[in-house]
Amino acid sequence: MKFSKLALAVATVLGAITSSGAFAIDLYIDTKTKQIYGEPGPDRQPLGTFERVERAPSSSATPAPEAERTGQSTPGDRSARLKEKAERAQLVGKVESIEERVKESEKQLKLDKNGLQFETADKNFKFKIGGRIHTDYTHSSNDNFFRDGAPVEANDGAELRRGRLEFSGTFFKDWDFKSQIDFADNSVGVKDMFISYKGLDFAKVNLGHQKQAFSRELQESSNDLMFMERSLMNVLNAPLVDRAIGLNLSKSDKNWTGQVGLYGESIDSNNNSMDESWGTNSRVTFAPVNEKTKVVHLGVAGNYRQPSGSGQAFGPSNGVRFRHETSHMTDLFPIDSGTVGNIQDVKMLGLEASGVYGPFSAGGEYTHSWVGRNGLDSLSLNGWYGEAAWTLTGESRNYKEGRFFRVAPTRNFSFSNGGWGAWELAARVGGVDMNDGAFRAGEMKNFTVALNWYVNHNIRFMFNYDKILEIKDSPLTTASGGQPDDLNTFMFRSQIAF
Repeated sequence: MKFSKLALAVATVLGAITSSGAFAIDLYIDTKTKQIYGEPGPDRQPLGTFERVERAPSSSATPAPEAERTGQSTPGDRSARLKEKAERAQLVGKVESIEERVKESEKQLKLDKNGLQFETADKNFKFKIGGRIHTDYTHSSNDNFFRDGAPVEANDGAELRRGRLEFSGTFFKDWDFKSQIDFADNSVGVKDMFISYKGLDFAKVNLGHQKQAFSRELQESSNDLMFMERSLMNVLNAPLVDRAIGLNLSKSDKNWTGQVGLYGESIDSNNNSMDESWGTNSRVTFAPVNEKTKVVHLGVAGNYRQPSGSGQAFGPSNGVRFRHETSHMTDLFPIDSGTVGNIQDVKMLGLEASGVYGPFSAGGEYTHSWVGRNGLDSLSLNGWYGEAAWTLTGESRNYKEGRFFRVAPTRNFSFSNGGWGAWELAARVGGVDMNDGAFRAGEMKNFTVALNWYVNHNIRFMFNYDKILEIKDSPLTTASGGQPDDLNTFMFRSQIAF
């Protein structure tokens, strides 16, 4: 019979014990090294209490020598050997049972690229701890401008852009939860915080603070985006269809997804006497081609929202502000609508198209917003972007349920093993037009290029360069009164996500 290493180790220890005086001993196994110990310690699980069993002495002192002379064994010898063999088989069986329990415990508690995970043997209950750290550095050139006669320039330096802890899990198989807490800007903020019920055949139900059902770019995690900042189209999307407290119904299959939601405002408290705003939106995607290295993605989304206080004709309202910051820390806004008040409602339409072919990917989105105003002409605003990427090391971008995910390296970076991770080159052109008749909030186009190094599944370094291509009606002017169309922004990020 062939014994495993663990079985032999236990058998050796027990053999040593049984050869000594009669006593009992507690044995422990190290779950990492699989070594056997006689006392408790870190990462050690009890094997049980083992006691020496005395064997009955032989009735004759001569059988062994006689057997040696004749080459034959007595019935007593055969009985002793059979008993010893049975005891050894029983011991090996116990050790193999322990091995199975250890393997099962390793399945129920594990730490890997997806974070720290626990689950019960029946999988009714699960718990996961994850998180992310994004550390950014930004430098701008040609950034000496004036606003309302006062000199302004972009802030250069480093910041902790995101520092999040994520807790998620399952109760009784059908109930999920997710809590995501952010510690960036040296303050505590809540991102995702919702519960889900997935026991229905027709839909999954989310209730709580979550992303709304609009725009692929907004749906995708900052861990997975090819660029450090979202596109200029996000100028129109972020104020109205980012995270909010609400109810979302979703259903997905390999080639399509659909979701619809009803939402209030974000988790920030309402500090005025006006009723909270509300909105409803829906997003549908279809992937006629969905293979590992070939994807065609199409999507359409719609949104309707009434801002806070919008029911009062010519009365006050919270309004909406559309503006673009060159990066999160620069505090420089080349276009800024100011607060647009007297809003009756906002209607939005979003269109999506993207594709993957081996290491190449391309795509884009378009958003159109119609802003109805009390007693004033409605506004027609639009934003868009187009992007393309090439993974230099040959990997394909991952796609699932209407979203794209970051590249997973075929070979992780390692000096000893010769791997270089995955390298990705990406470019994007985006634009937003917030000029409509007498309403002149600004029009802008920009160009962004990115070089991303995926060291492994969890660690990524990003290098971005952004340049304004065209700008009109900016609140910023140069010393000569011109537009800030020569602004350059350089960005770097180190990222770990699990």
